[in-house]
Parts: sequence; C-alpha cells; structure tokens
Amino acid sequence: MSLRVAIVGSGPAGIYTAEALTKQAGAGVEVDVLERLPTPYGLVRYGVAPDHTSIKSIAGYLRRVLELPNVRFLGGVEFGRDVGAADLLGCYDAVVYCTGAMVDRRMGIPGEDLPGSVAATDFVNWYCGHPDMPADRFVLDCPEVAVVGVGNVAVDVVRILAKTAEELRATDVPEEVLARLAGSRVRTVHMLGRRGPEHAKFTLKELRELGELANADVCVRQEEAVADVTGLPRQVRGNVEVLRGWAARDPAGRPRRLEVRFWMRPVEILGEDRVTGLRLERTRLSGGRVVGTGEFETLPVGMVLRSVGYRSVPLPGVPFSEETMTVPNEAGRVRDREYVAGWLKRGPTGVIGTNKSDAAETVRTLLADLAGLARDPVRRGDIDALLASRDVSPITYREWLAIEAAEAELARSLGRGERVKLLGLAAMHAASGR
Repeated sequence: MSLRVAIVGSGPAGIYTAEALTKQAGAGVEVDVLERLPTPYGLVRYGVAPDHTSIKSIAGYLRRVLELPNVRFLGGVEFGRDVGAADLLGCYDAVVYCTGAMVDRRMGIPGEDLPGSVAATDFVNWYCGHPDMPADRFVLDCPEVAVVGVGNVAVDVVRILAKTAEELRATDVPEEVLARLAGSRVRTVHMLGRRGPEHAKFTLKELRELGELANADVCVRQEEAVADVTGLPRQVRGNVEVLRGWAARDPAGRPRRLEVRFWMRPVEILGEDRVTGLRLERTRLSGGRVVGTGEFETLPVGMVLRSVGYRSVPLPGVPFSEETMTVPNEAGRVRDREYVAGWLKRGPTGVIGTNKSDAAETVRTLLADLAGLARDPVRRGDIDALLASRDVSPITYREWLAIEAAEAELARSLGRGERVKLLGLAAMHAASGR
C-alpha cells in the first residue's frame, strides 16, 4: 500500500515538498497538493514582480513536479473552511503545512489604520493579479507615496510605481491593473529605512535596477549614504558604493523621482479621513539599537505602503507560536503525522530556492517517523468522497492548464507578451470550463 500525504499550500515550499517525497519515497507515495486558489505556484505567481521574468520562469520547474504521475493538484480547497486537520488526518497518512508568511507586520504607530495606509503585499498582490485584490483596490491619485522598508519587496514596489504602463505592457499584469497604472498621478516615491545603507536588506542586483529606470531619477542624500563597510560582506559594500554613486550625481529631470532615505523612522501617519502626510524622526545607533534623535520632518504623501517584515497566519487547529510567528517544530515535525515546511516552518528567511533543502529535511523526518511506526494504516477516509459530501469540487490540474491557456490567448488578443493574468475567481472559473 502506498503512503498517502496531503500538502496544504501549492507555493514553492509545498511543491518542493511534493518533489522531495517523490524522490525519497519513489513510487511508494501518493501526494495531493491542496490549494485555496484555483492556481498553483503561490509566491512565484503572486509575489514575484511581473518584470522579473527570469525569476518567474521557476514556474516551469514547479510545473514538472505537479505533472508527476503520483502528484495531484486540488485547487479551490481551503483549509479551515472546506477541510480541517482532523479531516486530512483521516484521509492521509501524513499532512504537511506549507502556507507561507505573506501577511505584513505592522509598524505600530498612530494613524496606521487610515485609508491610504496599506500593506505593501496588498499592493504586490494587486499588480500581480491576485484574485483577493479587485482592480479598483488602488487608485494612485496622489503625487507622493512613501514606501517604508529597504528590502527587495520594497524595491519591487518602488520600481513598479516608477515605471510607465508601456514599460509593463509586455508583462503579465492584468489589463485592468495596467490601465490604472497608466493613469497614475504619482510623481515622487520615498523609500525609507530606519537604519543606515549598510543595514539594508535589498540585493545588489535589485538595487541596481532602480538606477536603470528610464522614467525616474534616483536621489540619495550624501550624508545618508555614508557608511563604514570595513569587514562587511561584498554584497553590502556593493550596495553602499551604488548609493554613494547616486548621491554624487545630479538629477536628469525625468518624469518621476525616487528618494531613497536612510536613518529615518516613521512615528505618525497624518490625516483625518485619509493619509495626508508621514511624520519621520531621524535616528542613530546607540549600543546597537535604533534610537530617535528628536529631529523630525514631514513628507506630504497621500499613501503609505509598509514593507517592514512578514509573518505567518495561524492555521485552525494547528499549533502556532505568536513569539516566532511560526509553527513550532523539530526538523519539520509538528506532532504525530503533522509536519511543516517553508516560511511557516522557519520564518520569512532565504530565497525561493531555500525552500528546496528545507522541504527535503521535513520529508526525511516524515519518512523516518512513518517507517518506524508498527501499526495498522491510520487513514480510513477518502478525500474525494469527503469533498463531494461537502459540495466542494476541486479545480484539477487540467482545469488550471485551461486557465493558463486562456491567459496566453488574452495576451495574444491584446498584443501583450506571453500571458496576461485573468483577474478574479469568476474569470478563472469561466476559463477552466466550469
């Protein structure tokens, strides 16, 4: 009898876990990948910037895993709504949770709940065509925007705000979103870091892309680009050198302007009915900690996008640590027959490829545990019958391919790139043939 495993989540962590199971257990395993959305690939589809086509190409690798004969995709099945932990443990020998960490951390300052103050991941989901984000979620009707954070997600957001719609036309941005980007009134984008340039989390490649923008000048203040990089990694030294170069050059008069700021922390978002400004305090390090200097300034921004870190969301009936914002585990083991992989396991660290070794560790633990159990099979139920009894009809992999084909056809009809994402569940279901 084959081992049957359910994986909750079809992002890189989930699909790498499926791959590790098929490699380590061979033909002796059957894997079902459950996904809330009709579409697989998670962060690769809805988190990677649309103009980063080389990174998005990893979907081709993930596709091959889902096409393995002993792997099955079950889309449109939501954990906690359609099925719970007890349901899955009744139908499978083991369950692996791989739901990621895509909720933004809050800044904890006054005014953070004003309209116009939003999570950067909401903006990312919007321009990536996530079905949870309607086309009218963002209007872009203010001339100045602040992006709080100096990591790669913040850089992506800044770059999309700075580019013209024409520059994004060949990407998979939904047509409705592209139209709103074309009507953007944003002229100045402030990217803010509360520490110095040597502490920024963006990679050198991402940073350099900002300097190559044809539609925006990148401006850095010389006094904020100063940093002692002695003994620091080459990546950090490269970042500081690029920032110093930008600080030394004059603006070329391009239509938009990117202000990259350091040693500035938000202390209050201003406004009554919506955001009208962001109050900042200059900072410095004291004993390794960021402290305020008592020197303030206010930016006249109409929107604040926070990108100051990410956290996982607790799953119903699954242990969760509010301190680490992860599922407590030992090498991926949560408790009897329950396992975890990806950001939900270790926190939002590493790159997409990091999930591969992480998943392999969890699978080694899972297979060792189940090999050592001398007992009758514990699964008694059938997931297909259970879902049918609840009027849940999963999106199949074949139906996902129909959605993908419809997106390619839409791109051809519009004269745009390889694909244009369909926006909304209704459009996806229609494309799937439902």
